[in-house]
Parts: sequence; C-alpha cells; structure tokens
Amino acid sequence: MALTMNQRVLTEAFGANEGSERLLKQFALFVGGIAALWISAKVQIATVPVPVTLQMLFIMVIGAAYGPRLGLATVAGYVFMGLQGFPVFAGTPEKGIGLAYILGPTGGYILGFMIAAYVVGLLAKSGWDRNPSSMAGAMAIGILCVYIPGVVWLSSPFAPLASLTGGDPFVGYGWENWYAYGVKTFIWVDALKLVVAVIAFPVIWKLVGNARS
Repeated sequence: MALTMNQRVLTEAFGANEGSERLLKQFALFVGGIAALWISAKVQIATVPVPVTLQMLFIMVIGAAYGPRLGLATVAGYVFMGLQGFPVFAGTPEKGIGLAYILGPTGGYILGFMIAAYVVGLLAKSGWDRNPSSMAGAMAIGILCVYIPGVVWLSSPFAPLASLTGGDPFVGYGWENWYAYGVKTFIWVDALKLVVAVIAFPVIWKLVGNARS
C-alpha cells in the first residue's frame, strides 16, 4: 500500500520508494549514514570520561530522516563496524577498539544511540518532525533514550563484563557521580546542537509541501 505524504519520513519524500531503485537509495543512505557517524565521532572535545562530539546531532537526524527501521539499521551497522575493530568511535584507536572500547565508559551511550535512532524514527513517522514544538519533543525523548543507558552504565559496576576483553575492567563511577560524569559535561552542548534539527526539519517539510502544491 502506498504511503501518503503524512506517513512518510523525510528521505521517503525524495527519490524512488519502490523496487530496485528504492533498495539502491536505502543502501546509499545506509552507507552515507555510517560514514557521517564515523566523521561526527572524530569532531570532538576531549572530556572525561565521555568526549563531546557531533554524534548526538547525527543520530537524531538519521533517526528522523530515515525512519525507525533504516535509522536503527544504519546506527547498528555503525556499531557493528566498531565491534569489528574499525576505529569509528570517538577516541579510537587510542582508547581501545572493538569490544574493549564498547565495554568501557561510553558503552551505555552507544547502546542509547541505537534506541534513540529507532524511537525518533517512530516519532518522525508519526509526523512529529513537521513542526518545531513536536520536533523538540521528539529530540527531548531521543536525548533521554541516549542518556538513560549511558548514565546507568557509567554509574553501575560492570567489571565482570569488562573482564571479557582481557583488559583493565571498567567498574563505574558510582551513583553519586551520575550527573557530574554522565550529564553535566555535555547536556547543554547537545541541546544547542539539536536546536538545528528542531528548526531545520519543519522548514524542509514546508519546502517539500510547497514544491508539491
């Protein structure tokens, strides 16, 4: 059944949406999204224990623009490359690669990236990306999807898991430090970055609507 414009995410408003051309478009978006996440991870401010990067912005944009399934698949593909030892994450290879890196301080945030891409994609599919107020709500929910597993991982002792890598175990920073280490360093920076998406998506949708009317 064909989708109406109100049921589509942004990337479905452009190009083919059926047959082999649709698959080629999705593959191009998949590869391009992984490349964008890789690059965004390297644009960073070195903070402890989790660096400030452009990834939060790119995760939200990919989720909203691609929709839940392709958005999740793209972020999962990025994480899979990291698991295979490619230096796609912030601080790699200097701070470790593969499973050893994911089981370090940033592991919870990496899990949150996948959750956020899917949830923001679902919200965009429901039309939350069409106006600034609902888009802001979608972005706020996306931030929570990243920060909650990130803070839990940073605060809780996961040494038994980390020992699987054979390296030094990451044992967490304690619940008393959840805000100082898990949120305070980058929450305002992430909020400012996401203002870009809150403004841009409704504007782009308006331009698409004008072009089709």
